[in-house]
Amino acid sequence: MARIVMKFGGTSMAGTERIRRVAKIVQRQQAAGHEVAVVVSAMAGETDRLVNFSREASALYDPAEYDVVVASGEQVTSGLLAMHLQALGSKARSWLGWQLPVRTDDAHGSARIEAIDSDAVIASMQAGEIAVIPGFQGISPQGRITTLGRGGSDTSAVAVAAAVKADRCDIYTDVDGVYTTDPRIVAKARKLKNVTYEEMLELASVGSKVLQTRSVSLAMKEKVRVQVLSSFIDEDAPAADTLPGTMIVSDEELAKIQEGLDMERQLITGIAADKNDAKVILTAVPDRPGAVATIFGPLAAANINVDMIIQNVGRADTDTDVTFTVPQADLERTKAVLDENRPSIGYEKLSTDPKISKISVVGVGMRSHAGVAATMFKALADRGINIQAISTSEIKVSVLIDSDETELAVRLLHTAYGLDAA
Repeated sequence: MARIVMKFGGTSMAGTERIRRVAKIVQRQQAAGHEVAVVVSAMAGETDRLVNFSREASALYDPAEYDVVVASGEQVTSGLLAMHLQALGSKARSWLGWQLPVRTDDAHGSARIEAIDSDAVIASMQAGEIAVIPGFQGISPQGRITTLGRGGSDTSAVAVAAAVKADRCDIYTDVDGVYTTDPRIVAKARKLKNVTYEEMLELASVGSKVLQTRSVSLAMKEKVRVQVLSSFIDEDAPAADTLPGTMIVSDEELAKIQEGLDMERQLITGIAADKNDAKVILTAVPDRPGAVATIFGPLAAANINVDMIIQNVGRADTDTDVTFTVPQADLERTKAVLDENRPSIGYEKLSTDPKISKISVVGVGMRSHAGVAATMFKALADRGINIQAISTSEIKVSVLIDSDETELAVRLLHTAYGLDAA
């Protein structure tokens, strides 16, 4: 018998028939002898509808009241799923964020989970009751409802799994696992049986939409085993224990899984592409100590996330060019902040390019193999794809290219690293 947390997203909860189907999937897990808790999202499109209501009420709405409104979507689905489970003959009850409680900080709209009081829900599960918990929400130190930001239900599920010491967290999504790249771009993309936390965190941060970055980071911190499964499996399909999803685990667990296999770990795990960034170039920035701080300090104060940063070698020790990327949605704000701080930064010219794509190759095998970046650069050069910027980490190499060449680059690299399915 295992203790399992199951998470279902908005598409799975979109309407009575789908919720009833989810109830049967959950009931089957309990029938297999497991203790079960379920974390649910709002119905597909519901959060957007509630956000629009808030904006119509006031352009400068109170963030605390905003959270009250948008958190209601998950309250509805958690109650409905509990009702459907009861109708099928299962013992079930809903636990809202303030009832567990899920304790967060007071950053309304983007709160972070600090602790979850799990004794009552564990006792309920041990008594054979299915706990249904709304994702995305918690309670602040002031006793107000908070929300975790878009995609926060994944984080809620991992946090609940950590709190109840679950054997694993099954996240049902609109894909049936983690692939070597987007199957819509590369037909020969392969589903991976296992991925490490670090690899999944890198993939999530550079464009893979399977899991939210915060949820992967939390899973790695708390050592929660996460399984990615399709939410569109049949009601009479085998239990999740036997479904071929993708398990996200620690390096140590993966080493044990692979122990005895007569092969080395695959060098590259996956290729990711992200078209949501924009490039910013500041030319002739004075080459002096603290120069970059005058650029990135104001951007940080404006809560603008900066990703790739490249500083060129100074010309005659007087000035330098600085290139970096920001989310496209923040480009206009970035330009405004830089323009406002131009006197202190001292740059000569500001230019931007929203028509870029970030292509990344990810794999823990890079730690012990040379030539990974060279393979990438050669594959792109052979097809005339120009690299505009490069950044690396221990298990990732990312480049910026023209967005029109995204799909071609992904296909080329998928083949170059031997990831195509036979």
